[in-house]
Amino acid sequence: MKQQLFLIISFFVFTNSFSQQSKLVSGPWAGNVGLRTATIWAEVTNDTKKITIKYFAHNNTKNVITKYYTNGLGKDFNPVKIELNALEPNTIYTYNLWLDDKEVKTTFTTNFTTKDLWQWRKPAPDFSFLAGSCAYFNEPIYDRPGKPYGDDSSIFEIMATVPAAFHLWMGDNWYTREVDYESVWGLNYRASHDRSYKVLQKFMAAMPQYAIWDDHDYGPNDAGKNYIYKDESRQIFKNYSANPSYGENGKGIYTLVNYGDVDLFLTDNRYFRSNDRIADSIDGKPNADKHFFGPMQMEWLKNSLLFSNATFKIIVVGSQVMNPLNDLETMQKYSYEYYDLLNFIKQQKIRGVIFFTGDRHHSAVTKVEQQGFYPLYDVTISSYTAGISKPSGDEKDSPFRVNGTLVEEHNFGKISVSGDKKNRVLKVDFINTKGQQLGTWSVNSNELK
Repeated sequence: MKQQLFLIISFFVFTNSFSQQSKLVSGPWAGNVGLRTATIWAEVTNDTKKITIKYFAHNNTKNVITKYYTNGLGKDFNPVKIELNALEPNTIYTYNLWLDDKEVKTTFTTNFTTKDLWQWRKPAPDFSFLAGSCAYFNEPIYDRPGKPYGDDSSIFEIMATVPAAFHLWMGDNWYTREVDYESVWGLNYRASHDRSYKVLQKFMAAMPQYAIWDDHDYGPNDAGKNYIYKDESRQIFKNYSANPSYGENGKGIYTLVNYGDVDLFLTDNRYFRSNDRIADSIDGKPNADKHFFGPMQMEWLKNSLLFSNATFKIIVVGSQVMNPLNDLETMQKYSYEYYDLLNFIKQQKIRGVIFFTGDRHHSAVTKVEQQGFYPLYDVTISSYTAGISKPSGDEKDSPFRVNGTLVEEHNFGKISVSGDKKNRVLKVDFINTKGQQLGTWSVNSNELK
């Protein structure tokens, strides 16, 4: 009788735990982690009635704080974000997700560490973060015929084991297909479907997540301001990310992320973008009506660069910026804004600028010398799982590529920032699906003056 009772109780506990797990589509993970705030993200099924986060600091289980999600549920897609406030700097917090008053048991730890309040108190902290782009997950029924475009997703298992302050998605974070981008429901489906892969869950929870987009997670290939669902796509991107902000006046997704003495300017190369085929010059002069960032975003970027006191100012863009031999999508095909931005950086003598980009399905560091100024670098990191594309033509043996940085297999970047105040170094390691370093590059802050 006791054995039967034990089996009944065990079955009830297992069934109840599985029931709550089945209400979770993906997550939970933390984003937008600041000094005293953080955002917890998760997606739940449409039959979920109640969502709760319970969290505590330093294993202090005697002081558990409960936060309730109070917005609407019961939709086809239910991504939710819960804000945690009144936290303390440089503190580890553990959080647990509860659905309909039952705790969801995860196979991975769910915690985050708030940023350190170092300003005016001590030197800037040494830290590292991860970055990359182009994550394609196969779904054969909707993929194009032939060889699958997506490859091994185990790279995210490797990334989950690398200690880092945060991770930065640099565009093409999921890939919409024809069945997706012809409707708003389809755009929601792709984001929800690809975020729900089991291989992503531990990685997403391992560190705070930030993101920009490129064409494939925005809409159709090479799409720009013409896309009829661009506002709906913007809302979906907001729903499936946890950035500090998203553009201005309800337009665009650009924002600023700061960590230590590094500012990351997360730009939007789609929402305001003119079609590539628009003439780049008129009567021998750059066409001011052909937009890449657009006037509003460009004004924000310029003012933000001037306002920044960061040692390294990383401008993150979905398309390459500095590669002169790129025949595909590049900011250089928008020469008015390209030269406007570069001239502004030179004229204002803005220190520490580096471009970080995705898109190309291979990784490399491009170096372009500037007359009377320091060289500008474009650090391209691609791809996570999408098909590899090797440089060809004039670009194959590019004299602008830094030796030892070309990576023609799936990889991610580990970016480390270290050193004393007058001698800070930013280092990029390109790491493959086996955790092996394939290439490396570094720059001293004194070289960017």
